[in-house]
Amino acid sequence: MLAPQLAPLVAAFYETVRHGSITAAARHLSISQPTVTARIQQLEKHYGVELFHRRGSRVELTQTGAALMPLIDRLMESELAIDCALRDGRTLDAGSFRLGTTGPYYILPAVAAFRRRYPNVQIGIEVGNSKEVLDALVEYRVDVAVSSNRVDDPTLARHRIASDSLVLVVDPSHALARRRSTDLNVLAHETLLLREPGSRTRDATEAALKRRGVAPAALIEIGSREAICEAIRHGLGCSLMPSGEVPRGAALASVPIEPDGPVMHEYLYHLKSRSNARLIEAFMSVLDAKPMEAVDTYADAS
Repeated sequence: MLAPQLAPLVAAFYETVRHGSITAAARHLSISQPTVTARIQQLEKHYGVELFHRRGSRVELTQTGAALMPLIDRLMESELAIDCALRDGRTLDAGSFRLGTTGPYYILPAVAAFRRRYPNVQIGIEVGNSKEVLDALVEYRVDVAVSSNRVDDPTLARHRIASDSLVLVVDPSHALARRRSTDLNVLAHETLLLREPGSRTRDATEAALKRRGVAPAALIEIGSREAICEAIRHGLGCSLMPSGEVPRGAALASVPIEPDGPVMHEYLYHLKSRSNARLIEAFMSVLDAKPMEAVDTYADAS
């Protein structure tokens, strides 16, 4: 294990490499950017080495820094595994449960039920994209991860917790808002608002349009669901969203897509090696009690 005085210095270096910048590392560590820089410089000075090449605002690993990363990776994994093992051994009258998710919409009912059943367990929720939450899972930083991204990995247990149809979301004043349902062909005359590349909603939207041979009249890319909803309210266009993710009370109209509207699935993952962990078993018992589609293997047929 690291000496206590070195641990924050090594963490600053490690998170800078993992997140690609000092700014992102500072955000992840909840400290200031100058503090991250100072800690890296202190580590370099302590050992008389150079870990990064500085090129303006960019940093690149030196040969020494690159050689150090696999060692720190193993160290961090060991420390996190120890933390998980100790937390798994606690009674459920205390302890903490950590969840990573790409969005709160489908998992919060189970989290609320878990909270009611185990009120003394501290709950932490980390929100990120699919890669971030699954990375956090395999690095032992979260106990379970929720994502719409289907991953076939023999080390992971995958449970399908929801299936949701995509709907067309428009402003209530839009002519399409008065329809009981609509076809994707209407998008040939509309401006379609799309999430950023890598979004599972965008992937599902583009796949559905390709299957139907539909090309929207125009496209606007917007990097968050909240911003897309605001753009719809300002008349910039329409969008496709899973029906469960359309904000309630947001003065938006949802129109079902027929026939064969695209469907997205939501999955919960945990490490198979931790299937018998008390915290995970407790959460899964709550999850299985909810009206969700739980599938116990990573090779489900969805």
